[in-house]
Amino acid sequence: MPTFTAPDGTELAYHVRGEGEPLVVLPGGPLRASAYLGDLGGLAAHRRLILLDLRGTGDSAVPADPATYRCDRQVDDVEALRVRLGHERIDVLAHSAGGSLALLYAARYPHRVSRLALITATPWALGRPATAEDRLTAARLRTAEPWFATAYPAFEAWLAGGGDPDWAVVGAFFYGRWDDAARAHDAAADEQTNSAAENGFLDPEAFDPPALRAALAGLTAPVLVLAGELDGGPRPDLARLLADAFPNAEFAVQPGAGHYPWLDDPEWFAGRTGAFLDGTPVAGSVPPA
Repeated sequence: MPTFTAPDGTELAYHVRGEGEPLVVLPGGPLRASAYLGDLGGLAAHRRLILLDLRGTGDSAVPADPATYRCDRQVDDVEALRVRLGHERIDVLAHSAGGSLALLYAARYPHRVSRLALITATPWALGRPATAEDRLTAARLRTAEPWFATAYPAFEAWLAGGGDPDWAVVGAFFYGRWDDAARAHDAAADEQTNSAAENGFLDPEAFDPPALRAALAGLTAPVLVLAGELDGGPRPDLARLLADAFPNAEFAVQPGAGHYPWLDDPEWFAGRTGAFLDGTPVAGSVPPA
C-alpha cells in the first residue's frame, strides 16, 4: 500500500486499482474510506485508479490537529499526492462530498487539472447544499417500490431532525436498486466513516462561494458533472447548477441511478465516465446552460 506525507506531516495512504493513465479519486462521505468506491463499476478497466484515503480515514493516519479535517485544509493533501505521482497534471474524479474538495483543488491549482469528473456531487462549496425538500422530492419518485410505505415516514422524520434512522430501512433512497449488494454497501458505511470529524469537513468557514465561482469560471479543463436520476442529494437540477459554474462542462444524468451510480448500472457508468476521461464525444451530451 503506497503512502506519502502531507505538508503538515500526516501520513496518507492511497490504493491502486487497474492499469493505464492515473485517475486520482477523491471519496465522499464525508470522510468515508475509499474502499466503498470499489473499482467504480469497472472504471479500472479504463484507468489506473488512485483512490485516496483522506486524512483520518481508511489506512491514512489521524492528523495531530483536528482542524485540518476541514475541506480547504485538505487541498494541499491532493497536491502532495500529485507530486508523489510525479505528474504535471492529473485527471480527478470526485464523488459526493469529495466534490467540494475537488472544486477547491481546481480553484487553487487550475493548471494541475487536466480533466475533472464530479459524480453525484452537491454544489455545497458554492453555497447550494441539498435541502430536505430536495431529498423528499426525489424520495417520492420511489412510491412504486415495495419498501416505500415503511421507508418514507422514517426518512421524512430523520430529515425533520428526528434523530438517527434505521439505515437498513431509509438507506434504500440512496440506491437505484435496493438489492443485496446495495444493502451490504450501505451497511459498511458506519465502519468506513470518520463520523466524529465529518461535520468539520464541511465547516462553512472552508468555503467562499463568490470567490470559488469566480475561480472556476476561469478553469479551462473539461468537466463532467454526472447526476443520478433518482438521487436526492443532489437532484439532477441541483447538480446542473454545478455544471453551470464551469466554462467547459458537460452534464449527464444516469437513468435509474441513485447516489452511487456505479453500483446501479456499472456498464453505463463506466462507459459514460470512461468516454469523458478518454475525450470521446458522446451523442446527446448536454453542455451547460
